[in-house]
Amino acid sequence: MGTFKIELFADKAPTTVQNFIELVKRGFYKDMIFHRVVAGLLIQTGDPTGTGRGGSDKTIKLEIHPDLKHDSAGVVGMARLNDPDSATSQFYITLAPAPHLDGKYAVFGRVIEGLDVVMAIGQVEVGPADRPVVPVILESITIQQ
Repeated sequence: MGTFKIELFADKAPTTVQNFIELVKRGFYKDMIFHRVVAGLLIQTGDPTGTGRGGSDKTIKLEIHPDLKHDSAGVVGMARLNDPDSATSQFYITLAPAPHLDGKYAVFGRVIEGLDVVMAIGQVEVGPADRPVVPVILESITIQQ
């Protein structure tokens, strides 16, 4: 569908960003599907099982910074289970402001280029569990310093 670029907030979410970078360097996200698309809210990836229940082995603590809000489309945050300290590898990108997520999920970046690609992913047809009918694949992630 295209390419998008994310700015990472290493100064305000250092643990979360470091976890993400380590996973990228390991090739963890290569050819992973976006397993969840909630129209008007978010797209989500980072589960190697593709079910929404998987992730990497390492969990990280919830990292909240008061300056980082779900205040627009393109906000990147860590998905997690009910336990606030259960984030692993799954992350989402918002399709609109989502203030109800503030203080509950760690924001660690934002889309700075290619938001149209993110929005297009957010419009794909989905089936049960908000899973795209036709798989949308995250081919690769490159870290630029």
